[in-house]
Amino acid sequence: MGARLALEASAARLVGRLSRAAGRGGGTTLPGKLVWKLDPAAVDALAARLDQGVALVSGTNGKTTTTAMASSILAPTRTLAWNNSGANLASGIASTLLDADGADLGLLEVDEFALPELMRRTHPRVVCLGNLFRDQLDRYGELEHIAERWRDAVAGLAPEATLVANADDPLVAGLAEGRESRLLFGVDDPRRARNGLQHASDSKYCIRCGHPYRYDAAYVGHLGAYRCEACGHGRPPLDVAAREIEPDGLDGVSFELHAPDGSLRVRLAVPGLYNVYNALAAASLGLSLGVALDDVVAGLERFRAAFGRFERFSVGDRGFLLLLVKNPAGANEALRTLEEGGVPPVLVVALNDRIADGRDVSWIWDVDFEPVLEGAEHIVVSGERAAELALRFTYAGFPRERLELVSDLQAALDRGLELTPTGGELAVLPTYTAMLELRAIATERGLTRPYWERDGR
Repeated sequence: MGARLALEASAARLVGRLSRAAGRGGGTTLPGKLVWKLDPAAVDALAARLDQGVALVSGTNGKTTTTAMASSILAPTRTLAWNNSGANLASGIASTLLDADGADLGLLEVDEFALPELMRRTHPRVVCLGNLFRDQLDRYGELEHIAERWRDAVAGLAPEATLVANADDPLVAGLAEGRESRLLFGVDDPRRARNGLQHASDSKYCIRCGHPYRYDAAYVGHLGAYRCEACGHGRPPLDVAAREIEPDGLDGVSFELHAPDGSLRVRLAVPGLYNVYNALAAASLGLSLGVALDDVVAGLERFRAAFGRFERFSVGDRGFLLLLVKNPAGANEALRTLEEGGVPPVLVVALNDRIADGRDVSWIWDVDFEPVLEGAEHIVVSGERAAELALRFTYAGFPRERLELVSDLQAALDRGLELTPTGGELAVLPTYTAMLELRAIATERGLTRPYWERDGR
């Protein structure tokens, strides 16, 4: 490490230690913010210290869970520099690399807008791209804008680097066209497809000619088996696929994992078709780094819920399930999972509109809440935009006498637990910053550890 970088790193680590000593989780990103301000090129030098290089994971939905699954696969044989707190902007990546003494491989979740610059700076060995859904349009704009930025970044990727891409997403699959070093994954089980594209589906038109795609199977939003009847463009052949998918309510899901070297059955401890996609992405990333198929499966089966994504907490004789919702596609899949597993009688739904959530909350009108509302007995709405949620649910026909508005998150959680029957489980569906607040409440109550003290840090 050069003298300048060593000095910057020492100063940044001191800031982090002081922040943590004061009990502030910001100590996980403050060191990186300082380094990024002082010298953005420090990220290049920090990444270059990792003997086995860097693997980057990005996408609109699922990147935190995918990266956590990949960690479970890779950790037995690698020492990882992994941003497991979810700090995925440049400052969070810099903090993780600063804290990477002794690590040999960087496993980094990256915000979709920050990805191009971090690809340029870290010279990744593998880039894993999960999906592109409509999300926070006030920050990032339309999907095509992100896709264009990604296209330019992939064009600059070293020829020997592997691009792992979701073949079921037309925009993402298009990035892999013409690239030799690639691994394409997707779902191949028409039994688990929806009857057609959802209202909130995004990429409906051919990326070559603009004609509407015909879907032989639509799985999650616009992800599926698509083809254009006008020009012939369609989903490319799958290198890694999930077949024979069997849901097990809210307890998990199993599937047959087909890979170039064979196939094995996988039993995930988290439910939902969207988690099958996350597992496919993580498995493909592991395979691209030379992990044997049986070790990939073992890693997936060891995995437990990622930070704020289907986490369970016990509170006396009751429990609550924390299930992040942040955009139409992700929310629809979370609700679909609840519906298939049996809707809990009480729900707390929390909506914030801070920068990290997206200021525009009109997306809640594109979410298919209705099937879950039919099964719920009582709903508590909370957060800074609780009134909008109450209006949305009222328009959906949910009885007003069974709907409560409790703006304070801690009070809403307590009210939800009070309404939950003894021995039952409360389902809590928050947006991103509300999820962070709820986890902080759980930490204060001794239900979990602070995120900066979790395994891998």
